[in-house]
Amino acid sequence: MKVVYEDNHLIIVHKSSGEIVQGDKTGDTPLSDMVGAYIKEKYDKPGNVFVGVVHRLDRPVAGLVVFARTSKALARLNKMFAEGQVHKTYWAIVQGRPQQDKAMLTGWIFRNEKQNKSYLYDHEVPNSKKALLCYEVLAASPRYSLLEVKLLTGRHHQIRCQLAAMGNPIRGDLKYGARRSNPDGSISLLARYVDFEHPVSHIQIHAEAPLPDENIWQELAALV
Repeated sequence: MKVVYEDNHLIIVHKSSGEIVQGDKTGDTPLSDMVGAYIKEKYDKPGNVFVGVVHRLDRPVAGLVVFARTSKALARLNKMFAEGQVHKTYWAIVQGRPQQDKAMLTGWIFRNEKQNKSYLYDHEVPNSKKALLCYEVLAASPRYSLLEVKLLTGRHHQIRCQLAAMGNPIRGDLKYGARRSNPDGSISLLARYVDFEHPVSHIQIHAEAPLPDENIWQELAALV
């Protein structure tokens, strides 16, 4: 866990692939507990430490996660996320090259909870939710492309599902059609930037996640 930004009301950390944001049936230590332990030790806080989970990242995804340190910040951040006032930008390495170098993708996503997988439709179906994102090709090699993706909605596995449906699954994402897994079990999706107005002080916050050490990330990023 790497702290990217912190103050009295919130903390932004860089999640490694494989870590979970909130506790689940695996029993693995979640990032929220790690953040709480960090705050407790750094500030020598007695008793329980408040850490509010505002949003999540899929387990195999790396990048920025925002946590609230106060109940006031949690309530305001929840409202900001719900109203689209927090802007998240992702970088993804995908197989092949999209037909268009820049586009908006629109569809309806249905989540199958038993499979923990989402399916994309070009029309509304029962229990589906509209999904919108914009992408741009930043760099390309003979086999892979580096995309910048901006989410306009936050649906289950949205980026993974929509890019795969376009014919360009994320590298390592076997669930959505990648040819092979990544050696470390990650998928090549990074929550790269987050931008928003601080919920209490109202200053502009811009946070940036470091690139993974893997060669393919460094090689493609060097072409941007």
